[in-house]
Amino acid sequence: MYQREFDKKLRVGLIGAGSHAYRNLLPALHYLPVTLTAICSRGEEKLRRTQEEYHCSCYTSTTEMYEKETLDAVIISVSPEMHPALAKEALERGIHVFLEKPPAMSSEEVRQLLAAGKDCVVSVGFKKAYMPAAVKAREIAASPKYGGLKSMLAVYPMAMPANGREVLEKREVTNWLGNGCHPLSFLLSVGGKVRRVTSCCGQQGQGSVILEFENGVVGTLFLADGPQPLEQYQLFAPGWNLMIDNTDTVILNRGIPFSYADTDNFAPPGEACGAVMWRPQNCLATLENKALYLQGIVPELELFCRAVMTGEDAGFTSLAFALEVMKVYEAALCSQGRSVEIEKG
Repeated sequence: MYQREFDKKLRVGLIGAGSHAYRNLLPALHYLPVTLTAICSRGEEKLRRTQEEYHCSCYTSTTEMYEKETLDAVIISVSPEMHPALAKEALERGIHVFLEKPPAMSSEEVRQLLAAGKDCVVSVGFKKAYMPAAVKAREIAASPKYGGLKSMLAVYPMAMPANGREVLEKREVTNWLGNGCHPLSFLLSVGGKVRRVTSCCGQQGQGSVILEFENGVVGTLFLADGPQPLEQYQLFAPGWNLMIDNTDTVILNRGIPFSYADTDNFAPPGEACGAVMWRPQNCLATLENKALYLQGIVPELELFCRAVMTGEDAGFTSLAFALEVMKVYEAALCSQGRSVEIEKG
C-alpha cells in the first residue's frame, strides 16, 4: 500500500538525517501508515535541506522535539554508540522505537534496552531477515513438503578484525559490527538460536565463521573479498537445495530422478522435479522490483508499524532476536580459531 491509502497513521519522528536515513528510510515511509511529524539531526545544513523537501518540523535537540511534538514512534538512525541512550530517552516518554542496525555496541547494551522497553515496541532494522528472498527461504526450510535443513552457507564481502577483544573493550565501530549483522540476521532467522561459534580468518580478515545451531544445523559465513555485487546464500537438505543470489533471485533445486549409468535427460517429463526460480519482473514499475522491498527495508518497517498499532509480534526485528545476533557477533570476534559457547538468556 501507499501512505495516502491508510486511514490510521502513526505520528513518527526521525532521529538522524544522514545518508542511509535520507536514501532509504525517508523514501520507505511513502509505503507505510505514518505521518512524518518531525526530523531531528545535529547536522544543521542537512537538516535544513531535508526540511525544504519534506516540510515537517525540524530540531537539533531531541529534548526540544519531545517537548513540542506529540509522537507515537521514532525511527533512530545514527551511530550505534548513540542508539541505546536515544532509545531510552524515547522509551522514558512512552514512545515506540525503531532502531537501525546495529542496535548497540554490545549484547549487554541490548539487554539493558530489553529491560527499559517492556511497555513499548522496540524493533531493530535487520532488513536481510525480511527481504522477500529470505521469507521464501524460511518457507521452504520449514515446510512439511521440503524441510530437513542440514546446513547453510552465506557469502558476504566482509573482514573480521584480528584484535577482536580489543575492539569490544574499546567499543570500536568496525565493518563487522556495521554490516556483519546482515548475513548473521539472515542465518539466524532461518536456523534459530546458535549454541557455538568458531571463526577462522587470515591476516587480512577473510575466512569463515562456523555457526553451530541448537537444532543441529551448521552454518558457514564466508567472509569474502572482491568487487560488488557479492552476496549469496545457500540452504542444503537431503532432498533439495536453495540459493539466493544478489538478493533478487531465488532458485530451489529439487533434483531429478538420477542413475549414474542410465540418466540421459536433465529435464525429464512432468513438473515434480528440477529447479524452480523466483525473481522480480522489470518490465513494469511495480513494488516487487523496488530495492526498498527487495532489500527488506519496507517490510521491516511495516512489521514495526503493525506491532505498534495492533500488538503483533515484532518477529526478527525484536530486541530478543537482536540479542541473539549480537551474542554471535561478539563470539565470532573473540573466537580466533577457538570454539566459543553462546551464553543462554
